[in-house]
Amino acid sequence: MGSSDLESPPTSYASLPSDDQPGSDPPRSSRRLLSIAMAATLLLFGLAALLAISTTESGLGPDPNPVPAPDPKMMDRWLAAGVSSKSSGVGPLKLGSGGPYQWTNQMLSWQRTGFHFQPERNWMNDPNGPMYYKGWYHFFYQYNPDAAVWGNIAWGHAVSRDLVRWKHLPIALAPDQWYDIKGVWSGSATLLPDGRVILLYTGGTNESAQVQNLAVPVDLNDPLLRNWAKAEANPVMVPPPGIGVQDFRDPTTAWYEPSDATWRVAIGSKDSAHSGMAMVYSTKDFVSYTMLPGILHSVKRVGMWECIDLYPIATSAAGANRGLDPSARPSNLVKHVLKASTSDDNSDYYAIGTYDPAANKWIPDDESLDVGIGLRYDWGKFYASKTFFDEQKQRRVLWGWISETDSESADIAKGWASLQGIPRTVLFDMKTRSNLLTWPVEEVESLRFGLRDFSGITIGAGSTLPLDVGGAAQLDIEAEFLINKEALEATAEADVAYECGTSGGAAARGLLGPFGLLVLANHGLTEQTATYFYVSRGTDGNLRTHFCQDELRSSKASDTVKKVIGHTVPVLAGETLSLRILVDHSIVESFAQGGRASATSRVYPTEAIYNSARVFLFNNATGATVTARTLKIWHMNSTSSQTFDI
Repeated sequence: MGSSDLESPPTSYASLPSDDQPGSDPPRSSRRLLSIAMAATLLLFGLAALLAISTTESGLGPDPNPVPAPDPKMMDRWLAAGVSSKSSGVGPLKLGSGGPYQWTNQMLSWQRTGFHFQPERNWMNDPNGPMYYKGWYHFFYQYNPDAAVWGNIAWGHAVSRDLVRWKHLPIALAPDQWYDIKGVWSGSATLLPDGRVILLYTGGTNESAQVQNLAVPVDLNDPLLRNWAKAEANPVMVPPPGIGVQDFRDPTTAWYEPSDATWRVAIGSKDSAHSGMAMVYSTKDFVSYTMLPGILHSVKRVGMWECIDLYPIATSAAGANRGLDPSARPSNLVKHVLKASTSDDNSDYYAIGTYDPAANKWIPDDESLDVGIGLRYDWGKFYASKTFFDEQKQRRVLWGWISETDSESADIAKGWASLQGIPRTVLFDMKTRSNLLTWPVEEVESLRFGLRDFSGITIGAGSTLPLDVGGAAQLDIEAEFLINKEALEATAEADVAYECGTSGGAAARGLLGPFGLLVLANHGLTEQTATYFYVSRGTDGNLRTHFCQDELRSSKASDTVKKVIGHTVPVLAGETLSLRILVDHSIVESFAQGGRASATSRVYPTEAIYNSARVFLFNNATGATVTARTLKIWHMNSTSSQTFDI
């Protein structure tokens, strides 16, 4: 659309008035008073909850006064605002007759992570606009500065030299204009060749429409980019005819198209048939935009696509170990990844394919693995992800929001909610040539200390072996497993029905699994989170490897969501079964086969905390002996994120 569209939005929805027009929301001061009142209410609620928490010396005993449940009317406020659900799935009506678990102060305090990114307090969700600028990694994120629940969303801001140790800066963008008063929602950063920095973000207007807005740094000489100015032309993009006013969001990082000397941006949406879709806009100045004809890509009946990402990946040996600039041209050596976060199931799906800028089309290599129906970055809690090109190290880095799966009342009591997964590098899998590899950035290894090496241990069928590492709340574990050859050759019966999610977890026994590691486990194994492999044989006679994570016994608490997550993972001839597990208090991030698959869990032990958290090697197979050819466990230092001293 041309710039004239900015003054006269499409007539398919109500006009978007400015603050002084009839029918607009109350003045900002009134809204601020309302926000303060709501924050005060939540604060009092949280204080009351904390007062009800037991403060016994051990911190592990039951509390006779349960934390009160939140008001049921609070549970769908985000859906009413036209964004995807931010709920853990645990509400007052789902707790059963037992009510909320009787958390203690020490239990809740222990849940805060040591080396994952999270603000000092309050609510956080989607990663936004990550970039590298003048020696600093910048990270923005959806943030409620007033409470530990979703609402009043602004852009939080932090910087780091190494993607691991962070310093928090003042809020970058606050909801203070009619075009973003309902929320400064997700968006992206683009670094232009002339040194300019462009932020594009979705704003929730005072009429609850979703529009795209522009912000730029006030001072490009400030490496911390502490001050931002919103464009007078905002909104620079509004929902086009035929698109719902609440179905138009999350602009991507822009890429340059030399054929017409424009920059292009993709935006997520859905159509009237509930099919996910991505549209592309072009611009020369980031103020005036034209919607390109057609749709970049669409998949039927998968629901709203949000937090779209489109980026190039090298598929040749020459570029296999590095990322590519967003404007890298499609070729025989460069494919493009299209990723969407699907609000129907709160999962991040990606597919590898071919981008044709002239036709404004992206075509998947394999339609059976299309966006929304095929591959996922992570088979657990991982959503609204965003990548950026790190020009300093020539790599593509992936961020993902890891939400809570406990009750909202517990979040209010502890004063914070959600965190970000460890940043991961993204590469094309040169061996399978059909999937990506995502792996923790190398800087994470700088936190390791106190290596314990258990390599070479063999464990028989039906056995569990404790591993003496001391307190096991912050760990980095690397393991490789071998199944005895005789058991593999003797397994002839097909087991095609096995799936992680319906298997019954680590306790369900088969000939060749499950086997792996139990983390955040207590002495009696009544609390444990299991990460494991299960090997089955298909009707074609070939072995299939399942990579799973079992949360079912992760906590004795009644008000947390517990699942078995995971999927099959390719294992090629001659490869061992390999795992890497990052344990950080209430999060477990696991990676199989060098990053071909990953699974992230939020877990909330009540006994396996502090020095009572332990690690076990287990083999629950009925007919196989397993050897841990490599098994190394490091403790991890905390990163102690803090406010930047300015």
